[in-house]
Amino acid sequence: MAASELYTKFARVWIPDPEEVWKSAELLKDYKPGDKVLLLQLEDGKDLEYRLDPKTKELPHLRNPDILVGENDLTALSYLHEPAVLHNLRVRFIDSKLIYTYCGIVLVAINPYEQLPIYGEDIINAYSGQNMGDMDPHIFAVAEEAYKQMARDERNQSIIVSGESGAGKTVSAKYAMRYFATVSGSASEANVEEKVLASNPIMESIGNAKTTRNDNSSRFGKYIEIGFDKRYRIIGANMRTYLLEKSRVVFQAEEERNYHIFYQLCASANLPEFKVLRLGDANNFHYTNQGGSPVIEGVDDAKEMAHTRQACTLLGISESYQMGIFRILAGILHLGNVVFMSRDSDSCTIPPKHEPLSIFCDLMGVDFEEMGHWLCHRKLATATETYIKPISKLQATNARDALAKHIYAKLFNWIVDHVNQALHSAVKQHSFIGVLDIYGFETFEINSFEQFCINYANEKLQQQFNMHVFKLEQEEYMKEQIPWTLIDFYDNQPCINLIESKLGILDLLDEECKMPKGTDDTWAQKLYNTHLNKCALFEKPRLSNKAFIIQHFADKVEYQCEGFLEKNKDTVFEEQIKVLKSSKFKMLPELFQDDEKAISPTSATSSGRTPLTRTLSKPTKGRPGQMAKEHKKTVGHQFRNSLHLLMETLNATTPHYVRCIKPNDFKFPFTFDEKRAVQQLRACGVLETIRISAAGFPSRWTYQEFFSRYRVLMKQKDVLSDRKQTCKNVLEKLIVDKDKYQFGKTKIFFRAGQVAYLEKLRADKLRAACIRIQKTIRGWLLRKKYLRMRKAAITVQRYVRGHQARCYAKFLRRTKAATIIQKYWRMYVARRRYKITRTATIVLQSYLRGYLARNRYHKILREHKAVIIQKWVRGWLARTYYRRSIHAIIYLQCCFRRMMAKRELKKLKIEARSVERYKKLHIGMENKIMQLQRKVDEQNKDYKCLMEKLTNLEGIYNSETEKLRSDLERLQLSEEEAKIATGRVLSLQEEIAKLRKDLEQTQSEKKSIEEHADRYKQETEQLVSNLKEENTLLKQEKEALNHRIVEQAKEMTETMEKKLVEETKQLELDLNDERLRYQNLLNEFSRLEERYDDLKEEMTLMVNVPKPGHKRTDSTHSSNESEYTFSSEIAETEDIPSRTEEPSEKKVPLDMSLFLKLQKRVTELEQEKQVMQDELDRKEEQVLRSKAKEEERPQIRGAELEYESLKRQELESENKKLKNELNELRKALSEKSAPEVTAPGAPAYRVLMEQLTSVSEELDVRKEEVLILRSQLVSQKEAIQPKDDKNTMTDSTILLEDVQKMKDKGEIAQAYIGLKETNRLLESQLQSQKRSHENEAEALRGEIQSLKEENNRQQQLLAQNLQLPPEARIEASLQHEITRLTNENLYFEELYADDPKKYQSYRISLYKRMIDLMEQLEKQDKTVRKLKKQLKVFAKKIGELEVGQMENISPGQIIDEPIRPVNIPRKEKDFQGMLEYKKEDEQKLVKNLILELKPRGVAVNLIPGLPAYILFMCVRHADYLNDDQKVRSLLTSTINSIKKVLKKRGDDFETVSFWLSNTCRFLHCLKQYSGEEGFMKHNTSRQNEHCLTNFDLAEYRQVLSDLAIQIYQQLVRVLENILQPMIVSGMLEHETIQGVSGVKPTGLRKRTSSIADEGTYTLDSILRQLNSFHSVMCQHGMDPELIKQVVKQMFYIVGAVTLNNLLLRKDMCSWSKGMQIRYNVSQLEEWLRDKNLMNSGAKETLEPLIQAAQLLQVKKKTDDDAEAICSMCNALTTAQIVKVLNLYTPVNEFEERVSVSFIRTIQMRLRDRKDSPQLLMDAKHIFPVTFPFNPSSLALETIQIPASLGLGFISRV
Repeated sequence: MAASELYTKFARVWIPDPEEVWKSAELLKDYKPGDKVLLLQLEDGKDLEYRLDPKTKELPHLRNPDILVGENDLTALSYLHEPAVLHNLRVRFIDSKLIYTYCGIVLVAINPYEQLPIYGEDIINAYSGQNMGDMDPHIFAVAEEAYKQMARDERNQSIIVSGESGAGKTVSAKYAMRYFATVSGSASEANVEEKVLASNPIMESIGNAKTTRNDNSSRFGKYIEIGFDKRYRIIGANMRTYLLEKSRVVFQAEEERNYHIFYQLCASANLPEFKVLRLGDANNFHYTNQGGSPVIEGVDDAKEMAHTRQACTLLGISESYQMGIFRILAGILHLGNVVFMSRDSDSCTIPPKHEPLSIFCDLMGVDFEEMGHWLCHRKLATATETYIKPISKLQATNARDALAKHIYAKLFNWIVDHVNQALHSAVKQHSFIGVLDIYGFETFEINSFEQFCINYANEKLQQQFNMHVFKLEQEEYMKEQIPWTLIDFYDNQPCINLIESKLGILDLLDEECKMPKGTDDTWAQKLYNTHLNKCALFEKPRLSNKAFIIQHFADKVEYQCEGFLEKNKDTVFEEQIKVLKSSKFKMLPELFQDDEKAISPTSATSSGRTPLTRTLSKPTKGRPGQMAKEHKKTVGHQFRNSLHLLMETLNATTPHYVRCIKPNDFKFPFTFDEKRAVQQLRACGVLETIRISAAGFPSRWTYQEFFSRYRVLMKQKDVLSDRKQTCKNVLEKLIVDKDKYQFGKTKIFFRAGQVAYLEKLRADKLRAACIRIQKTIRGWLLRKKYLRMRKAAITVQRYVRGHQARCYAKFLRRTKAATIIQKYWRMYVARRRYKITRTATIVLQSYLRGYLARNRYHKILREHKAVIIQKWVRGWLARTYYRRSIHAIIYLQCCFRRMMAKRELKKLKIEARSVERYKKLHIGMENKIMQLQRKVDEQNKDYKCLMEKLTNLEGIYNSETEKLRSDLERLQLSEEEAKIATGRVLSLQEEIAKLRKDLEQTQSEKKSIEEHADRYKQETEQLVSNLKEENTLLKQEKEALNHRIVEQAKEMTETMEKKLVEETKQLELDLNDERLRYQNLLNEFSRLEERYDDLKEEMTLMVNVPKPGHKRTDSTHSSNESEYTFSSEIAETEDIPSRTEEPSEKKVPLDMSLFLKLQKRVTELEQEKQVMQDELDRKEEQVLRSKAKEEERPQIRGAELEYESLKRQELESENKKLKNELNELRKALSEKSAPEVTAPGAPAYRVLMEQLTSVSEELDVRKEEVLILRSQLVSQKEAIQPKDDKNTMTDSTILLEDVQKMKDKGEIAQAYIGLKETNRLLESQLQSQKRSHENEAEALRGEIQSLKEENNRQQQLLAQNLQLPPEARIEASLQHEITRLTNENLYFEELYADDPKKYQSYRISLYKRMIDLMEQLEKQDKTVRKLKKQLKVFAKKIGELEVGQMENISPGQIIDEPIRPVNIPRKEKDFQGMLEYKKEDEQKLVKNLILELKPRGVAVNLIPGLPAYILFMCVRHADYLNDDQKVRSLLTSTINSIKKVLKKRGDDFETVSFWLSNTCRFLHCLKQYSGEEGFMKHNTSRQNEHCLTNFDLAEYRQVLSDLAIQIYQQLVRVLENILQPMIVSGMLEHETIQGVSGVKPTGLRKRTSSIADEGTYTLDSILRQLNSFHSVMCQHGMDPELIKQVVKQMFYIVGAVTLNNLLLRKDMCSWSKGMQIRYNVSQLEEWLRDKNLMNSGAKETLEPLIQAAQLLQVKKKTDDDAEAICSMCNALTTAQIVKVLNLYTPVNEFEERVSVSFIRTIQMRLRDRKDSPQLLMDAKHIFPVTFPFNPSSLALETIQIPASLGLGFISRV
């Protein structure tokens, strides 16, 4: 095919770019041969002229079609070159978030630097058993391929994991080992797989460290061999390590750390056991603080230390050894802190009592002085004598570091040896899988000895890889019989020869190390002289004489010679090692047992890495000269030997390759650096694989795949029946150059680029077909549209013209009619207007005149009223003025007269005092003095008389003065009232003035109001109109609100309904969860039981010694299971002692009737005792309350003491009676029971005695309680007397004190009278209280007497009940209780007949008592039920002591041995329709009906469920005979036999279905004929007569239900095993709709799957299998509801497996595959409709698969699409939706990929959704099963037993 055919316009190419490595561009012009420039357009729109190389004229690489981008296998790409590989990896890593990609036989793993949920148990189970090409690339797929090839080919396997530091090698190796541990399991109980995984944390702690590239970088290589036995289960492991980086112990670069274990020790220094190590912070030690980064973000070193110690313990490293390891590690840290002091230039010393060295010596158990001496000196040995020479400070420091590295290397070796010992297995290893975790190709700015060894190892591995790839290619070509031509591929054997051959680099290095004065410079010169210009792969740098360059397969690397010799020698001072060997610390010398082999006689410092080889089991014996030679082995020599051993191991195994890629150097998640990725792809050999594949025929198609994909390029005549010939004919036409393809036996081989060319032809053909289809469709649509428009136009015209004519005629008619109408109308309007005007004028006149008249009338009326008001006001004012004036005048007159009187009085007083006055008065009086003297004497006499009168008058005067004073006060009050009245008058006047003003203001306002009246009227009218409008709006709003309220009510109703539905669903889910949990426990129990059976069988086979006697099965039932079920396979290892000691017990059965009667009697006694005790407690409480009221009374009545004594005596008598009854029961038991049963130590005796002892203990407790109550009552009575005395004394003392205070006799008399009255009152109250107390005491005595009588009646009733049967006993007790309550009611009615209130209170108390009794009755019922359960348990225990293992003994033994009793209620009814058999025929019945029955013959020829009916009819007969032993034996044998059949033929669907159906039918029969009302509703009267008469088999129903659950789960597992291989092929891979999905090119993995194609299953295969399952279940008569549950489980398995595979297969996520899945699901739904199973819930289980298929088909571009997807995919989790979108792959060019932004939009919209983060569905999930009751209408008496069953020994009854 010419280049011009491919490099055409719009073709896309790759061009080199310095930043992105490769850029995509598009041709703007066709390329023609001879063109020197290509016109290109980059993706960003820029145009570019790309100049071709004039010498090579190589065209740029072509880009693959978009449909091939993102393939799982890089070899599926049509164009295989570097840019295609890089782009494919980038698209998968960045866009699809896929870190694994196949490249032929290589798995490329890119480190995501993020935890991904793709390593869980569900993913492991999904990859387990799958072909490698069937699933998406994964480390689990590689591990599964290795495991499968090991089992299939019986050849050891190896998984080689390589890559740079930080690429994820260790994690990949760890996941591979986890896969093996999970899938295979261990062959022993020691959990070897856990030990294998536990070795990882130990090796990581001592061998991993933080570097600038990786926080957990492995600083050594390791090869772990995981051993397997013949059953391919892990039995052990072995580890080999390579090239440990010892230099890291003493030096770390910036931002790096030492090995993790040192920091873990420092972080745990505060632990008590680590105090002796005297550690501290990591920054305090020289060996851990050089990197300056002691902490790793997100890592807790203390927790990691705990994990390391736990792993050591799991691997068997004891605590003492662990502490020894930590001591050595701590000693290394302290050794690093040792400081040297220079004496001179050639010697040094250590400070005395140097603490770090002292701690080191203490930890190591060596002498301080000796170690300090040899750290500063060295020993030189010559032929004749030995010298001790001091060393310089630098040499001492180097020697210290060398010692630390040597100790660490030895400790590392010791730990690896102990880990191997722990992982070693004593079982012979059949095969192994090796996991090699080794360093990748390294190149740095400065490369030394370590990089040289690493690159040497990678050269060897690359050679092995190339040869393996070449071999596989050759095998493929030979298998397909393709002519084999040599492929030119890079052979790195010359590079390996340069390194390891004779006089190679390693040989010259070892030779130079042996030279006494050998240096790095002399070695470099030897290299130049030997290889320069002689070997093309060896070069010398231009500017250096101490370096050399080697052309490796990956790149050129320049190595610096400095340090090569020292690192190759890797020696330490022998004297220092001898000091350590002499240590008192026992573990330290163990490290140096074989140290002589590693120590060189010359002393030198060391740095670099030391290889650790596997120690040989047998030591080599030889001459002393040979031993000396062995002593001088160099690091390079050891490493070369280890590498050769590794290559031999790898060549003897089948290798699998994992190449880890580091996407960026900054550890950013999902960030892809193209430059770094290309470097690693070149270095790890991926591109070499691509080149080898591209050199031949990389693209390979089967003939069927080619025909399906490129059928569109064929014509009908080209299609032949022979697909191979058809493909040949088509290819010869399509591709002219026959060298571009080859025809193999089953495949077509294409050269690189041919598939892309065919895809281009296919796309062009499809595009041309699309254009033709579009052209035809568009022409047809437009023509159809034109015809439709033309026809419409003609029709429209016709109708328009007719319409116009009719409109014109109508217009003429209307014009004429309008003229006539106008004439009459105008006349009517004018006349009407005149009438309206005239009427309006008259109305206006009448209203105006009336208005004026009314105004005039109102004015006159107002004036008249005003005159009247004025008249009354003026009269009132005049009268008021007159009264006020008169009052004022009188007041003025009084004031004036008072003033005049005061003046006159004053004037008289002045005159009387003047002398002249006295003179005038005494003139002429001298003569009269004498007369007057006599008169004075007379007057004195009179004075005395008058004085007496005056005294009398004074009293009178005082009284009159008081009277006048009161009059004066009254006058003053009247004066004040007058003043108030005056103020009132003034205020009234002011009010009148105000009223006048208000009147004037009112008149003015009236005018203004009248003026505004019109305005107000207008405004009112406007307001009314506005209000009307607002009212209308409000009505509308009201209607809207009503509507809204109605809607809200509907919404609330709907919301409540939804909530109710959700709550109902939640409750159903909770119920199903509980059911599922119980059934899972049942399943687990069944599994453990089977495991126990298997172990017992194995032990029996191993021992091969028959066990004496028959031994009972060890019951391991859970609490939810019945203890009736016995295993038929398991036997106990110990016999029951009671049988051995007393064999006579086997012959005497227990009298169960006596046992049940006694047990029931004990229960009744307990109930009666409890009732009496409650009544007694109630009465005692009443007495206590009455006593509390009487505490204040002065005397203590003797009646109370009498009452207490009576109570005590009565209780004692009751206790005596109860004890007597118990003793009688014991005697009756001992008399009626057999002596063996009732003998001390017998089971029945022990159980009954325990029951009776518990009753007696209860009675003793009650007696003690009564005594305590009695003592409390007595103490309360005694407390009353002193209290009353104390009160009396206190009162008398207070009375005396009061008497002493009363000194007045009158007061004492009055007090005495008051006390007498008080005493009388208190006396009367005391008498009344005494009478009431006597009445109460009398009532209490009566109650005591009634209680005595009641007790006697109870005793009589108890005696009578003991003689009655159990049924009559209950009726008698009820009748007695009714009689007692009736008598009590009548008594109290008579008692309280005169007092309704008391009677009412009594009734209330009676109701309360009835409620209390009802509550006590409920409690008693619960107690009775509990005791019944306990009784059943005891009965079972008794049976276990007496009953042997039924299924393992002969029928004769069954008759003799006692049967375990059961508490089965008896019924007294008669039945018919039963089957009778003899006890000795039971085993024959079970054998013929269960063990040897063929389900197919029964299902075809007989009625469904016949074995169940026969077994039930046998049970009915045993029930009819009242033979509980026979019932138990038959049911137990039936259950165990069914288990035995299912264990033997559990893989046969028909067998499991048959016995599931019969078990359910047997269960339904037990329910239907149990006699319970709930199960008898649908029975006929005849069937009701067939109910069981004597036994209640409810517990056996539970056992059968559990058995049915186990059978159902086994049925699900069987059908799952049958359907599992069909589902993926039929639902996903097979094209049900032919031609819809084209097959895409597949890679190498699909062609080299581990298992050959065994035939393709189709959807029809699945449907046929479903039909088979359904028909079998229907033939067996399985319940319809149970069939629905089975179908639902089958459909769930189909949906879950299909969806899980869809989520793990990128090639299945396409639009066409979505259509196929939906079609397949529709076929399944059609099958459900045909079988009437649409309501089984099976369709709902397919909902996740349906939504996934819809997701593949819907549009995925816009935000609306995202919203639609989120609402549609409610059954899928967020992780599943995102996974499907990431995996979506176009099959044709017309489809588009899902953009990353759209996926992020989906994630943003679903971030609030709360769902499970789990990606895959649980395909092993089993829905909880229920067995709804399904009664049978079949009459038992009509069932006939066919002779073919061999049951002639059974007879119908």
